[in-house]
Amino acid sequence: MTWTPQDLPPQHPPVASGEVGVLLVNLGTPDAPSAKAVKAYLAEFLSDRRVVEIPPLLWQPILRGIILNTRPKKSAHAYAQVWSEKGSPLAAITADQAETLQARLGTGVMVGWGMRYGNPSIAQEITRLMSAGCDRILLAPLYPQYSGATTGTVADKTAEALASMRWQPALRTLPPYHDDPAYIAALAQDLDRQLDLLSFEPEVLLLSFHGMPQRTLDLGDPYHCHCRKTARLLEDALRATGKRSQMRFATSFQSRFGRAKWLEPATDQTLMDQARAGTRRLAIAAPGFSADCLETLEELAITGKEQFIQAGGEQFAALCCLNASAAGMDMLETIIRRELSGWI
Repeated sequence: MTWTPQDLPPQHPPVASGEVGVLLVNLGTPDAPSAKAVKAYLAEFLSDRRVVEIPPLLWQPILRGIILNTRPKKSAHAYAQVWSEKGSPLAAITADQAETLQARLGTGVMVGWGMRYGNPSIAQEITRLMSAGCDRILLAPLYPQYSGATTGTVADKTAEALASMRWQPALRTLPPYHDDPAYIAALAQDLDRQLDLLSFEPEVLLLSFHGMPQRTLDLGDPYHCHCRKTARLLEDALRATGKRSQMRFATSFQSRFGRAKWLEPATDQTLMDQARAGTRRLAIAAPGFSADCLETLEELAITGKEQFIQAGGEQFAALCCLNASAAGMDMLETIIRRELSGWI
């Protein structure tokens, strides 16, 4: 809605307002699979005090002097293996989710998408939505399980953006949905579909969540508990179909970084342990990721397969995230409409 001339004093600039916006937010991605782009991305990501809690006076010399001079080349190679014609898989899928959600919600809501690290930034997207008249915005971090290093830092960055705005929108934040019936049902439906399409019956379904340092759990972060509850509810839902009675379930945590103790068991070690213990057929899923990305497409589907096969496994399948699938979008529409209640 744009204010009409009679609402404004003479020579007042036109004012757009009265619209509702939704901003989907995911972690982030470099702009290109190059060492230079990855270095810029990692510099922002690893400088976040929510992500690395070491005091900056100790951490920044390590980051600037060692990590940013050694890791970007290796990470760029990994990104190059999963980069598509549409660019970064995470960015492309998040854009698809926003476009599909826009079609489902109709013209009464404007849907945008942004990244906590990289482009498009949260600040850019909030400014764009406000310029289009969205003075009420639902911030939707696409992290089912809450962590200060994910949902928390999205809220921090949003507050930072709002601090520079003269006219701030009214803001709501999508809560974690780790145990939401719509989320569990969507996961069960989509994973069951993918399992049916495999050429083999897995003995084990490994549910891999992104790792966090152990100290986050010790200091009160609920992430570990949220992941465990998701895994338990998902196992119950898949067993309820009656088709997975013989399949074993396991839960692990991936993407360890640095020397600190991380949540266990680790995904890479679990894959090797399963193969060495006699498991020959294994499928892996990443229910904590709303969209496929480097961590699922390279770390699990490529490197994870190598680890399992080299340790004695024979058949391996990395299952897709919900992405913009029908089940995933049904779930996303359900929880977004719920949080928009009273606005639309």
